[in-house]
Amino acid sequence: MTAKPAKNYQPTESEKYMNDKQLEYFRNKLVTWRDELLAESQETINNLKEENWREPDLSDRASLETEAGVELRTRNRYLKLIGKIDAALKRIEDGTYGYCEETGEPIGIKRLEARPIATMTIEAQERHERMEKQYIDEE
Repeated sequence: MTAKPAKNYQPTESEKYMNDKQLEYFRNKLVTWRDELLAESQETINNLKEENWREPDLSDRASLETEAGVELRTRNRYLKLIGKIDAALKRIEDGTYGYCEETGEPIGIKRLEARPIATMTIEAQERHERMEKQYIDEE
């Protein structure tokens, strides 16, 4: 059983890294974020169902279809993000959350606050991106 953090709890660098309170804090943060994304996605589905797709004016119909396309691309990004959130929640469960998948070093509270789905330290992420860019440039 994990400890429930106080309502106004904020993890700090001075605490033991990835203690039960921190893990529960990040779990709550991730679940809330996922729930918000799912609610927005459901709202999009409802809006698309209600839309009048038989718009007689071609320019109005084209505008509607363009808006729907943008909306669907946004929701597709949300789905990918939800997958990353679910993976982060799994890492909390298996005890690897908060540690770099490349080096095993702590990712850090500040980075996780900014990007709770982070899987690498900033340094490892920058190395990874440089390698990716180098690979793309060589193609």
